[in-house]
Amino acid sequence: MKFYFEMSLFIFFVLGLVLIPIWNKTRKEKGSWLLYELGWFGICFLIYILQLEVKAGSYLISIPLAFLGIFFFLYKKEKRRLSNGLLFNVFLVSFGGYLGLLAIQTQDSLLILFLVSVLFGLLLLALVGLYALIIFLYWNALIVWRKEGHSLANLLTLFLAVGLTALLILDYVSGHFLPSWMASLFSIIPILLGYFAIVFYNFLTISILYQFNRPRYNQDYIIVLGAGLIDGKRVPPLLGNRIEKAIQFYNKQKKRNKKALKLVMSGGKGDDEHLAEGLAMKQFAVEKGIPEEDILVEANSVNTLENMRFSKEIMNTDFGSDEYHAIFTTNNFHLFRAGLFARQAGLKADGIGAKTAFYFLPNAFLREFAAIVLMRKKRHMLICGTIVVLILLMSLLQLLTTFLSAG
Repeated sequence: MKFYFEMSLFIFFVLGLVLIPIWNKTRKEKGSWLLYELGWFGICFLIYILQLEVKAGSYLISIPLAFLGIFFFLYKKEKRRLSNGLLFNVFLVSFGGYLGLLAIQTQDSLLILFLVSVLFGLLLLALVGLYALIIFLYWNALIVWRKEGHSLANLLTLFLAVGLTALLILDYVSGHFLPSWMASLFSIIPILLGYFAIVFYNFLTISILYQFNRPRYNQDYIIVLGAGLIDGKRVPPLLGNRIEKAIQFYNKQKKRNKKALKLVMSGGKGDDEHLAEGLAMKQFAVEKGIPEEDILVEANSVNTLENMRFSKEIMNTDFGSDEYHAIFTTNNFHLFRAGLFARQAGLKADGIGAKTAFYFLPNAFLREFAAIVLMRKKRHMLICGTIVVLILLMSLLQLLTTFLSAG
C-alpha cells in the first residue's frame, strides 16, 4: 500500500514539474517558474508528511502549523513589522524539530534521507560558510568598487570582510595564547556579532517575504520614491527602474480595470542638484508616455520618511480625504524599510520592488540593515550592554578563581 502511494505521489510530483513551465508560458503575466516549482515541491512534501503523521497518530504537526497560523494572521494584519521575520523563523525551527521527531517515530527511509541531506548541508555551511562568506564579500567589494565608486556607503561589504577576517585572527590568538579569563573577555566581540547576525537574518527573512507583496489593481496612487540625480539633472538607472516599475503597474491596472491611477513623484532638490528629483522623475515618466495630468510632484522631501509624509499630504488634498488606495515603489533592497517609514507616517500603503543589479544587493542590504538597527538603537544598546556586563562578570569570576587557585 505504501509503495503504491509513494509511486503515485512521485508520478504526481514529476507531472507537475513538467506541466508548470508549460502553464507559466500560457499566462498573460508570467511569474517565476522556479518559485512555482518550489511551491509544488512543498505541496507534495506536505502530502507525504501528512500521511506519515496519520500513520504515526501523533499530530505534533499542530505545533509548527500553529506558529505558521500566527505568522499569517499577524502578517496579513500588518506586513510592515520586523517581528514577522522572527515569527516565520520560529515556524521554520519548530517545523524542523517536528520532522526530526516524526522521522524517529516512523523510521521512514525517505524522510530520514531528506533530513540527513539537510543536516549535511548545514554542517558543511558551518564548517566552510564563514570562509566562503569572507571570500564572497571581498569579491563583491571589488565589483562594487569598480562599478559604483569609492563612497563610504559602497564599502560596507569590504568593511564586513575585513572585520570577519580580524575576528578569525582574534579567535585563533585568544584560543592559543591567552589565559581563559582573558579569552572570555575577548569573546564579547564574536557574541555581539552573533547577536547581530541573528537580527540580520530575521531582517533578511521579512525583507524577502515582503518582496512577494502583490497589491490589487484598484489603486488611486502610486508613490515613486526619489534618489540622487546624475549631474544634478538626469535620472540614473537605479531611479529609472523605480519609475519603470510604477509605469508597468499603471499600464496593467489601466488595461485590467480601465482605471488610471496617479503617479506621485517624490523627491526634493539636493545641494548638488539643479532641479528637484520629483520634477526630473516627472519628465522621465512623460517621455515614457504617461500623461501629465496623471502625475503629481512632491518636491520638498529630503529622506524616505518625508517622502511618505509629504506625499500623503498631496494625496489627501488631491483626493479630498484619506480614503484612497495607495502603494509605493522603490528598489527591492529598500522596500521593507520604506514600508516601515510609510507606517511611521500613518500611510496605509505597501510597496512593490524594482529590480536591482545582483552585485549591488549585498552592499545595499547591509546599508538597509544598518539603518534598521539605528531605528531601534535603544533596544539593541540595552541587549548589547547586558551581554557585555554578563561576560565581564564571568571573566572577573574566572580571574578570581584563577587567583585563589594559585594562592
